[in-house]
Amino acid sequence: MTRGNQHTPLYTAAQRAKRDASKWTLVQGILAPVQFVICIISAILVIRFLMTGEGYGLATASVVVKTLALYTIMVTGAIWEKEVFGQYLLAPAFFWEDVVSFGVIALHTIYLVALAAGSMGAESLMWLALLAYAAYVVNAAQFIWKLRQARLGGALVSDEVPA
Repeated sequence: MTRGNQHTPLYTAAQRAKRDASKWTLVQGILAPVQFVICIISAILVIRFLMTGEGYGLATASVVVKTLALYTIMVTGAIWEKEVFGQYLLAPAFFWEDVVSFGVIALHTIYLVALAAGSMGAESLMWLALLAYAAYVVNAAQFIWKLRQARLGGALVSDEVPA
């Protein structure tokens, strides 16, 4: 993060210590790649259905599993954010990542509601799943960029909270 010419570190020294001590950091580090793999497998199954008309049940189950993984990482991520930044969501350091996460969750939830209600056809549901996955990929890229910023941030000399 930058403010004018001044570089603002992602974490203060105290926040970095909390991050490093939190068991939720490891949980997030495990869940993030697991969710990504689930997403790739599910996207393949969804695209296969859209291209061939086969495998609707398997594609649907994979979207449900992906959505449950998303809910899990969002809840555990909120707990992590509370431990590190003192608030469950929308901490300044991860504000935009959290905002986009809400959109990703909304799309996945709309999928589940439409599936349960039978209010969309199979093909429409699968296109909705792909839209949700595209939003997820954007959100994942945000978090990867933020992790890169944190690594490049190096040693911290300040104990001020970033604005």
